[in-house]
Amino acid sequence: MTVQPYRLYIERIDPSKNMARFYALSIEPNLFGGTSLVRSWGRIGSRGQQKINIFDSEAKAVDLLLTLLRRKRSRGYRVLR
Repeated sequence: MTVQPYRLYIERIDPSKNMARFYALSIEPNLFGGTSLVRSWGRIGSRGQQKINIFDSEAKAVDLLLTLLRRKRSRGYRVLR
């Protein structure tokens, strides 16, 4: 059972390349007692795409969330304040 809510929204904007992208991550409980990592991404202003990863434990979902965050930050995505 997820005790702490995890929600993260990051963006990458580069007007010189006409780039305006978002990446959203959230960890949520699922109906089967496990934990799901929900990823959404696309161009800012669009619905984008979505992928859901299902895990047995919250710790595994948090590990993937942190891995994805590191990867996106290395590519220029920034957390909004």
